[in-house]
Formats: sequence, structure tokens, C-alpha cells
Amino acid sequence: MCQWLGPELRQVAQGEGDLGERLSRAFEWHFAHGATSVVAIGADCPGVDERVLRRAFTALHSQPVVFGPAVDGGYYLVGLRRSTPELFHGIAWGTSNVLAQSLVTARAVVGEAALLPHLQDVDVAEDLAVWEQCQRESQTVSVVVPTLNEAGQIAATLERIKAAQPKEILVVDGGSTDATARIAADSGAVVLTSPPGRARQMNTGAEVAAGAVLLFLHADTWPPEDCTALAAGALDRDGVVAGAFSFALRERMRGGRMVEWLTNARSRNGRLPYGDQGLFVRRELFEAVGGFPPWPVLEDLELLHRLKRVGRVVTLRPSVLTSARRWQQGGLLRTFARHQMILLGYAAGLSPQALARLR
Repeated sequence: MCQWLGPELRQVAQGEGDLGERLSRAFEWHFAHGATSVVAIGADCPGVDERVLRRAFTALHSQPVVFGPAVDGGYYLVGLRRSTPELFHGIAWGTSNVLAQSLVTARAVVGEAALLPHLQDVDVAEDLAVWEQCQRESQTVSVVVPTLNEAGQIAATLERIKAAQPKEILVVDGGSTDATARIAADSGAVVLTSPPGRARQMNTGAEVAAGAVLLFLHADTWPPEDCTALAAGALDRDGVVAGAFSFALRERMRGGRMVEWLTNARSRNGRLPYGDQGLFVRRELFEAVGGFPPWPVLEDLELLHRLKRVGRVVTLRPSVLTSARRWQQGGLLRTFARHQMILLGYAAGLSPQALARLR
């Protein structure tokens, strides 16, 4: 267990007795060591994820006990605000009456319990379909596209995203005055609105995303074929917590090959891809590190620095195709110099607002 889960997780022996005695002992131990809320989960319910755990701890803010009901009449989760050994006495463990009996006991001892959504655990061979379904869901990808007056770009980008068959496409519009939102809706995307600001818009999309993996794409960035499968597959590798695709410009321009080479060298060697390369990360981890900071610039860089503290960031060989308009409009050397100034300001600790003034 230590080798599998890592030495940083504390492991405590359950001791002797039935399930109730072992649960009671576990809760008592953790409260005795300073915990103010404790949640215990079963190891046979693949549907328990970070969102379920977060809901459980949130419920304990207002209720003395929380249960996660299992379809078979038991429970996959129980949480308490204080040690309550009576809750585990006189329960017919291993039967379909476990939850019902526990609710009656809880009502008599500590008060009304909060209930989480029903989930199915894996008890017999026939239940393995539940595990397989959870495995499939762990590969689902939600694509989040922030937009602001991108009527000329969004349709082509969405067509390429749809070809990769994501679970959903979330276009988060920051107040476009053109037809961006209508075009996105006509293309089949879910259109959300948000105050302007790329970081704020992407966080808005992530908050409602249903996929296990988040793929953030700029409106002028075309993803590679099978981008969703590539992203989900990369995140299944040991130690990989996030990634992006290689960088290429859609339009040919003088100096374009140099821009591509420098971008990909930085991305691979420094493990710092930028937002216009299609960043992907598991939703749970994205939420755990706080999402994108609400900065006007370099929100992608700051997020990646947080993620690199957790694990490895990879750059895949397939390339996105990003519009060269930024370089064409600003000029190659001027755009490059301005970007380097912003990076130097970031390294020097300038505020996000001061960095934005350097653009």
C-alpha cells in the first residue's frame, strides 16, 4: 500500500472487530489527533471523486453527519464533525438495511443527516460494468473556448473540435458585439457568458464542465485530429498532470519558422507550453490548484507553475495550428520583444496589472 499510494499518506491499522467497530475506531483516532471533520469512504465505489468529497465536507458545515447512499442499501461514505461511536452500534452490516438503520440512529443521536447522490459500488462480478463505465467517463473531455469578437474565427475552430468528439464544447463569451455567440450556438456549442478576461472566462467554463478532462483552446487555434483522445491518453501516463500540443502557425509569414522553433523548444525543454497550444488537465486537479488566476496576462504561465509542483507537464508532438495574426499585426520583432519584457516583469515580481501595461 505504501509503495502504491506513496509515503506521504498516513496509514493506520484498522484493528479487530466488525465494520462498525473499525469505523468507530478510525473516527475516534482522527478526532483525537486534531481533525474537525472526518470522512470515511469505501474502496469499492469508483464513482467517488473529488467533487463527491468536496460536497461531503461542505455538508458537514451545516449537518452533524453526512452519508453517501449506495444503490444496494448501504453507504459508500460517512462523515462526522465529532466522534459518534453510537452511530456504528447495532447495524446489520452487509445487508440492504445498513443505510436505513444508520439514518434512524443518526437522527436519535446527533440529528438529521445530509445525503449525497446515490452511487453504485462493486460487490460482485456483475458490478464490474460500473467500474468500466467510470473508466470511460474518466476519459471524457470538455473543451472550453473563451471568445471576444471572434465571429471570423469561431466557426472553423468549432468544426475541428467537433471532429474530435468531445463530451461537450463550452464557448464562454466575454461580451462580444459581433455574431460570435450566435455562430457558436448554431455550431452546436454550449454558449456561456462571463465578464471579459480570458482567465475569468475559462474558469467559468471549467465550473460547469462535465468532462473529467479540460481542454482549453483559444478561438483562433485549430486542434490536431483526435485531440481529445490524445489529451486523455497523455494524462493516463505516470506522473503526467497536464500538457499541451506542439505549436505551429496557420499562415506563412517571414520568421514564422523561428517563432515555431523557439516556442516548441521552450515548451518541451522548460515544460512551459502556453495557452495558444491547447492546455489540458484533469478537472479535479485544475480545481485543486485554484484554476486560472484572474490575471489580465500570463494566467496560463502561473497555472502551469502550480501544476509543475504536482507533477510532469508534457508537450505532445501533434501540433495545433494557431493564427499568426498577433505576429502579423504587431510585427515579429516588436511582438517578441514585448513578450520578453512581460516575462522579465513576471520574473521580477511585477503585479499582473503592471504586466498588462507592458502589452
